[in-house]
Amino acid sequence: MAHDFKNFPELTNRQMQLYYFQSPHKQVTEDFRGRVIKVTDGDTIRVDWEERELPVTIRMAKLAAPESKEKGGLESKTWLSEQIMGKEVDVKLSKKRVEKWGRILATIYSKGMNIGDESIRMGHAVSWDNRNAGGSIPNFFAELDSIKL
Repeated sequence: MAHDFKNFPELTNRQMQLYYFQSPHKQVTEDFRGRVIKVTDGDTIRVDWEERELPVTIRMAKLAAPESKEKGGLESKTWLSEQIMGKEVDVKLSKKRVEKWGRILATIYSKGMNIGDESIRMGHAVSWDNRNAGGSIPNFFAELDSIKL
């Protein structure tokens, strides 16, 4: 069976043994530095990497952010864009390397700061382990609005 490189350019660790030499582009096998060209939502970005002709789609590891159309999703995406859009970032691959939707799974660092941890700290995402506990990302801004000054 042939691999669909157009829709799933990244090979999983298991697929690497079968399709590595058939890949029309370089596979991401180690940490790298690249420029963020798109923020899809609060936990997914696209990065240009000089070693490859097509952008690398990255799902940020260890966090869950709301989808753009969900409550808090636009705020999460906007915050992430303000932090890293157009900037150079360091991409540290997770052991799994590619997640179920074919995106690279990695931790993103900007100026030495773990962007995923900052997103959680700022209330724009939750840790992956806590994504189902309580069901939503806290809205700290609503809490601030309710305080009478």
